[in-house]
Amino acid sequence: MAAPRLVEPVVRFCAVISRHAEARQWALQRLTQRWGATAEISLPSSFTAGGFYDDEMGTGLTKELVAIEQFADPAGLADWKTTTNDWEREYAETADHEETRPLNLDPGYVTQAKLVLATIKDRDHRLYLKDGIFAEVTLNFMGGRWVHHRWTYPDYRTDSVAEFAMRCRDRLRSHLLETGGFRRV
Repeated sequence: MAAPRLVEPVVRFCAVISRHAEARQWALQRLTQRWGATAEISLPSSFTAGGFYDDEMGTGLTKELVAIEQFADPAGLADWKTTTNDWEREYAETADHEETRPLNLDPGYVTQAKLVLATIKDRDHRLYLKDGIFAEVTLNFMGGRWVHHRWTYPDYRTDSVAEFAMRCRDRLRSHLLETGGFRRV
């Protein structure tokens, strides 16, 4: 009989997307208040998504990736997504913006081998977690670099995301070396 083995901790992160700097700042404050200090914040980048979000979020969107300092248990991914969905609703109800969705928060995590995103959209390559939340392996670390898949969103295929993921991975590996927390195969 197979016995469960140690699951390595992960670097929790959240993509913060909005055309409003104050919305992104609000999200950063919420993330640090609830999840803890940040370890990494990517440079802001333009986010278009082929016009998919134009109707509800407007145009001229900016995206930042925010990694949390405290390592986390990956089992929390679905809860992280339902929490960030609640924060999106809270901001939309209290902020004075014309868009119905002025803020988009997409949590995920980085392991030594992959970058995983949470989503509410089901597709053939996504696995159901709970409460209407699915998980997607968006990038894999192979041959010393981050590799995307046919389903990887264009904004996750960039060098800046690969660099962010590498910094997260390096931080995690240092932590695992220091604590002896590597999973034994």
